[in-house]
Amino acid sequence: MVSFFVSLAILIVGYIVYGAIVEKVFKPDERQTPCMEHPDGVDYVPMGSGRAFLIQLLNIAGLGPIFGALSGAIWGPSVYLWIVFGTIFAGGVHDFLSGMLSVRNDGASISEIVGKYLGPVMKNVMRVFSVVLLVMVGVVFMVGPAGLLAKLTPNVLDIKFWTIVVLLYYFLATLLPIDKIIGKLYPIFGACLIIMAVGIGGATILRSESHPMMELTLENLHPDGKPIWPLMFITVACGAISGFHATQSPMVARCLKREKDGRKIFYGAMVAEGIIALIWASAGIAFYNGTGGLLAMNGGNSETVYDMSIGLLGTVGGVLAMIGVIACPITSGDTAFRSARLTIADWFKIDQKDMKKRLTLSIPLLVVGYLISLIDYSVVWRYFSWSNQTLAMIALWAGAVYLAGHVSAPASLMAALPATFMSAVSMTYILYADEGFKLSTKIAYPVGIIFAVVCAGIFVWRSFIPAMQGKKAKD
Repeated sequence: MVSFFVSLAILIVGYIVYGAIVEKVFKPDERQTPCMEHPDGVDYVPMGSGRAFLIQLLNIAGLGPIFGALSGAIWGPSVYLWIVFGTIFAGGVHDFLSGMLSVRNDGASISEIVGKYLGPVMKNVMRVFSVVLLVMVGVVFMVGPAGLLAKLTPNVLDIKFWTIVVLLYYFLATLLPIDKIIGKLYPIFGACLIIMAVGIGGATILRSESHPMMELTLENLHPDGKPIWPLMFITVACGAISGFHATQSPMVARCLKREKDGRKIFYGAMVAEGIIALIWASAGIAFYNGTGGLLAMNGGNSETVYDMSIGLLGTVGGVLAMIGVIACPITSGDTAFRSARLTIADWFKIDQKDMKKRLTLSIPLLVVGYLISLIDYSVVWRYFSWSNQTLAMIALWAGAVYLAGHVSAPASLMAALPATFMSAVSMTYILYADEGFKLSTKIAYPVGIIFAVVCAGIFVWRSFIPAMQGKKAKD
């Protein structure tokens, strides 16, 4: 239990200390934000910081910090290190820069931001990459909650029925102004999220005598002996760093009243998600360590979450926890399709005030999403995880280039170091993984490191050295 509480304390202190450093480096000011400069009543809608924080948290806290954390916990308590330090030094920085750069660029989508700082080729790559990832996210967060709802209505309503229900809600959330559906329902979903996190975390602590939390060890406890590097770093995904967040942050950036709220909203929401991931990882390790070992966890899936919720909290408490778990993916899936619409609209410069134009983009996206939902869920999740971390890598490099050109060379290391790390993770994974090239670690490991070094070298040559020589770009 000591490891859990120390990890929790580090996350909180990380927000207070490192979050303040990140904010000081970026230097938020009193310039007019996009929604204050030109509100449109659809996407550019001014919101208070508390409401914006809640929407950001629910946007990013999908199944990743639950299913992903449970899947990562199969390797044992070493997952704590990635959740804690990944959140503070990678995920928090990534989310803050994604959101604040969108504010500085009139609420632009992440693909347009990447294009501005990494060039037109990367802009087009990111446009396609972002839309594909967002549709996959929408599918993952459509099928996941449908499976959980089916568990609560056995022999009455099946997963196909709930998938269609969730899809219809996503259609409304994608189409209507942000304050009509999302703004109205998210306070309720937020309450469910808090009940779930407090309930699961509290029950795990109270049951520590019969199901003790494991203390930190670097030993690989995976039942099949699969390597921690790079698999765990991809599997945990949203609980430490997530490229999906870069697609969501611009949505809230379009609603920010003041730049100085950015740290609380973007960096703060990532730390809150890290805490959720820590709770589920700790609960999974404790719960299954006493009932058959980590092998019984079977990764993050509907069955695992249902068994844990009912087992830890009883029938009534378990159902309440399940509702909170269901709220997480639903509040990320709806904005995933919405972000896909906005990304395409930015790409082709399609005005979104007109309902007909929003319909033209929304309907095809949701139809494609439904068709992909018919594919095996585990396959979609694996490709989503890799795509997710690859997008995070690209977004971090864009942030590093901005900091080098607009702040200073030393400041750019805040993003360049985690970007280099994620470059190695992403390349190594796709070379080694079953859904990738299935190469041996003797090939995948050195090639992944070489790729990261090359990326860092290009950054140093094109951005870091010019910044050191005083060639700053004008803001």
